[in-house]
Amino acid sequence: MFERFSIVFDFTLIAAESQPFGMRYHLDLMSLNLIDIFETGGWAMYPLAALSVVSVALSIERALFWLGLRRTNGRGGFVKLLTKARSTPPRELAATLGKRPGFYRRFARDLCSRLDGASPTETRLNAIAQELIERDRTAIERFSVTLSTIITAAPMIGILGTVTGIIRSFELLGDGGGVTDPTAVAGGVAEALLTTAFGLMVALLTLFPFVWSKGQGDRCLGRLEAVVAAVAAGGEDSVSQMSDP
Repeated sequence: MFERFSIVFDFTLIAAESQPFGMRYHLDLMSLNLIDIFETGGWAMYPLAALSVVSVALSIERALFWLGLRRTNGRGGFVKLLTKARSTPPRELAATLGKRPGFYRRFARDLCSRLDGASPTETRLNAIAQELIERDRTAIERFSVTLSTIITAAPMIGILGTVTGIIRSFELLGDGGGVTDPTAVAGGVAEALLTTAFGLMVALLTLFPFVWSKGQGDRCLGRLEAVVAAVAAGGEDSVSQMSDP
């Protein structure tokens, strides 16, 4: 049996010492290339790498979508749309908007067109608005479930890689013949540490774009509801003007 086995950790160094043998093993992560790190980390590094690629791609797609929506609409354009909708009957508003680009303009135009120029009752307006909001919700919340799943799954895969690495290390430690090669034990510990760290990195890489995109989606849905309220106000004004002697 071996006398004592200790593991020493540093930010860039994993060292194993075994006093009966007088041996010391160093794994300097800064000196390894990407392929070596993946081979050291073990099997869990590959699904984590795939998740990181998917996360980056979806985050870029969401960023382009929201930045494009902000560019075509803008804060000033949205306020003008609300002002116009409050003071214009639905039929005239649909004709005024025409084919002008913009996410909120398209929503208001479709809403007014579906009303067929009739004075909108609350039930009819809410039914049409809910249908259009659900239609646009697909684009607003696109990939949200996928990003949320990556945030949850990446650390779990990293922990699973940690468990397998530790199991491999304890198998070596529990061998009846004792530890003859401490580098093998250190390799198992390195696998455990790398997969945990990489899993957390993937989760954090996904978390911030997901939270930002979710905030943008909530704001967008709130603005769609504001458009519905403005169109309803414009319809009520038109009804009151027609009823005045």
